Amino acid sequence: MKVRIISLDRQNRKHRRQAAELLLENPELWPAMEIARAVINTLLAPNRVCLCAVDDKDRLVGIVGGLPDYDGIVWELHPLVVKKANRGHGIGKKLVKSLEKEAAARGAITVILGTDDLDGSTSLAEVDLYDNMGGRIANIVCRKRHSYEFYLKCGYSIIGAIPDANGMGKPDILMGKRVAKKHKGRKTSLKSLPGGKTE
Repeated sequence: MKVRIISLDRQNRKHRRQAAELLLENPELWPAMEIARAVINTLLAPNRVCLCAVDDKDRLVGIVGGLPDYDGIVWELHPLVVKKANRGHGIGKKLVKSLEKEAAARGAITVILGTDDLDGSTSLAEVDLYDNMGGRIANIVCRKRHSYEFYLKCGYSIIGAIPDANGMGKPDILMGKRVAKKHKGRKTSLKSLPGGKTE
C-alpha cells in the first residue's frame, strides 16, 4: 500500500477527526471521542510532533506522535496507531522511521517508548518484576502477539520495565533506540573519572 507521511495540520479538520477515530479503534486505551480528541490536540502542541500516513485518497491510515524530554536529547514515541484494516503493509515502520528522522533532526540522540502488557502477552506479566527484573527481561518470552516484537524489528531494545504500571502484574515494557548519527572525527569517551564522573 502506497502512503505518504505528512505532519498533522491543525487546520485540517478532516485529518484531525480521522486521527481521533484511529485512536478509538483501541478502546482499551482511548475509550471515548473526547479522550481521543484531547490526545490529538496535545500532539499538536508546538514542541511536539504528530506525523500521519495518508493514502492516495487523502485518508489518514496511521499516526505517530513524539514528545521531547531531557532537554530534547530523548524523545518519547507515543502513540503509534495504524488503521486495523491497513496493518501488515509496512505503514507502522514508515511512521516510526519518519519520527526517528524528525527527532534526530531536532537534536535527539535517543527515542524511547513503552509497550504495555495488559493481557499477559509476555512473560513479564503476572509475575513480580521486583524479583530478578534483569533476568526476566533477558529471558522474555512472547506468549501471544505483542507490540514489543514489532519494535524489536524496528531496531529497538528492551531497556527496562515499570512493574504494575497498569495494575498488579501488568507492566509497561520500556524500549529505546539511538537515532543520532555519529559525527566523523568526534570521539565519545565514557571513561570513568575520580568521583564516579565520566568524561
